[in-house]
Amino acid sequence: MDYVSALVPPFVMAVLFIGVIRVMIKSQGGANKAKEDAVVDAAIARAESARQASPKNDG
Repeated sequence: MDYVSALVPPFVMAVLFIGVIRVMIKSQGGANKAKEDAVVDAAIARAESARQASPKNDG
């Protein structure tokens, strides 16, 4: 029975990994694509403005 207890954790992790990949693939595109793209664009714009607004330390 040791082989069963040795194989269960990798099997469970493989099943969970496959589930995560399926969710990622299913969530690509569709109705939420524009909303997700807008969120990413806003985050990039905030990071850019914060980077430009921070004082330069040339030392």
